[in-house]
Amino acid sequence: MRYRHLLPGLWAGMLLCVALLAAPAAFATLPNADAGRVVARIFAVEAWLSLGIAALLLLLGRIAIPTLAQGSRGRVSLDQRLVVCTVACTVAGYFGVQALLPAARAGQAWMSFGQLHLLAVLIFGLKTLLALVLAWRCAAASQPINRPSS
Repeated sequence: MRYRHLLPGLWAGMLLCVALLAAPAAFATLPNADAGRVVARIFAVEAWLSLGIAALLLLLGRIAIPTLAQGSRGRVSLDQRLVVCTVACTVAGYFGVQALLPAARAGQAWMSFGQLHLLAVLIFGLKTLLALVLAWRCAAASQPINRPSS
């Protein structure tokens, strides 16, 4: 069960690396068109990895079995909600907004490229924040409680 506590930290670290290292480095070293293609590929890999990590976390968290066994039918933990919200951000950001960016660049979308790009950045930022909160909660849950000895 330690993987359940390790994966959120790795996930949050991956998202921070994409946002703070990979994407800026690509635009700093490559021509804009090439950097855009590289970053698009990075975000594609990140989206699928995020979906896989989320599925694994939900599986490791055993959503249905413990809730039914404990008699609390229908209750979903905050950690599980955080995972589901990150999945929603991934689907909305990558499969929704980023899929519209090529059409917006050609002037064929209902929003401008800049507006869609800002929306994608905000959704990615929210997803990163959710993953950081999940990692923080899992790290706190894995720490033993130190009680003063009397």
